[in-house]
Order: sequence, then C-alpha cells, then structure tokens
Amino acid sequence: MTQENERRVLVIAAHPDDAELSCGGTIAKWTGEGRRVFCVICTNGDKGTHDRQLSQFALSDQRESEQRAAAGALGVEEVVFLRRPDGGLEESMDLRAELAMLIRYYRPQTVLTHDGWRPYQIHPDHRVTGIMTCDAIVSARDHLFLPAMNAVGLEAFAPAELYLWGTDSPDYFEDISETIEQKIEAVSEHHSQLRQMPDWEERVRQWASATGREAGCEYAEAFKRTTFRPAGHVFPRGSRTKE
Repeated sequence: MTQENERRVLVIAAHPDDAELSCGGTIAKWTGEGRRVFCVICTNGDKGTHDRQLSQFALSDQRESEQRAAAGALGVEEVVFLRRPDGGLEESMDLRAELAMLIRYYRPQTVLTHDGWRPYQIHPDHRVTGIMTCDAIVSARDHLFLPAMNAVGLEAFAPAELYLWGTDSPDYFEDISETIEQKIEAVSEHHSQLRQMPDWEERVRQWASATGREAGCEYAEAFKRTTFRPAGHVFPRGSRTKE
C-alpha cells in the first residue's frame, strides 16, 4: 500500500446525516491531520420527514444539498450519491459490485460504515449498508471477483482496516474533544432532519460526552475496528489473524 493510499478514507453511509452523527468528529480530526476522506451515501433519504406537505422529490434534493454542506464542514473531498430509495436497500450482487467498484476506485486504507450486525438494529438500510460494505471489501480485494472491473483498469485493492459505527461492542475510541464543534457544525447543516428534533445539539453533545467518559476523554466516538492481513502476506503456522 502506497503512502498516498495510507492517507485515504472511504465512509459508506445509508442516508444523508448518518456519517455526521456517527463519526463526524473523527472525520474532522482525520482531515485536519491531512487524511483524504471520501463519502458514499447509498440512499436519497426521501422518506426522512414528518412534513406532510413536502414531496419525496423535494426532500431528496434538499437532503443532497444538506449532505454536501455537511461534508464541506468536515473537510470531505467528494461525496458520491447512489440515490437508491430510502428504506429500499436490499442485499444484492449489484449493490455489492457498486460498492466494490468504489473501493477499487478510491483505494482507501480505511473504510467506515454501519455495524450491520448490531442486535436489534431495526432500520433495514443501516443493516444492509453495513453488511454489503463488508461483502464489497472481499469483492474489491480479490482479483478473481468482478473481472470486468479488471478489464477497465479497476484492479483489485484491499483496505487495511474497517471501522463500524453504531456498534454495541466497541473496541476502538477516537478522541474528538478538539473537533466536537466541527461535528456540531456539520450536523447543523441537516435542516430537514433537525426541525423535528429541537434538542438535537444537547443530545449530540451528551452522546459524545458519554462515549468520552468510557474512553477517558471529554468527547469521543466509538467503533468496532477490524484490521486485515496485507495482500500476499503469509503468517507463520499457528498464528491467527482476522480475515
């Protein structure tokens, strides 16, 4: 993996606002350290309102604009919108291939996404995004998957690590004490969602503070972190590694 790849991060979220709420402080911290962050939003968020007067078409346009503004507040370089219907994500080979293609294109060291296996995760889009991202990592890293991508120059690529947010068994904490205000600024761009949650800022700060107490700092975000073996690496007999 080149030095350039080591600075790249790919965030894959189900909806506009998921990344800012779950790992906005971490993204801001990493971009501030010089890492290049790219974001993929799987759905258009066209169901996320209680406003009976707002059409799903107007809502999806608004949420896309909000997402771009939020990403800008965090220093994200690019946002890719897959524009699948909100609530309509399904585990499928085409979604897996689409995400694998983006992993091969951006070639990130680090991938962040939802924990699709969290017990009692009731939102189907969160489950599907997390599971499909993990499946896509396998399709992206092994050259015998997706031969058409090899033919057009999207060669196999293996990320080095995976961070799952929204997990009930975190083993990695990122101190966001210095970037909590950037997180708040980014979340504040999602106007369509915050109108129905007047105490949102207090709740975001309390959530980060509670996580910080667990991590031993003022504010933090929590993840389940998995590291992958380098491509072509052979481990000694009897050793163990996460696949």
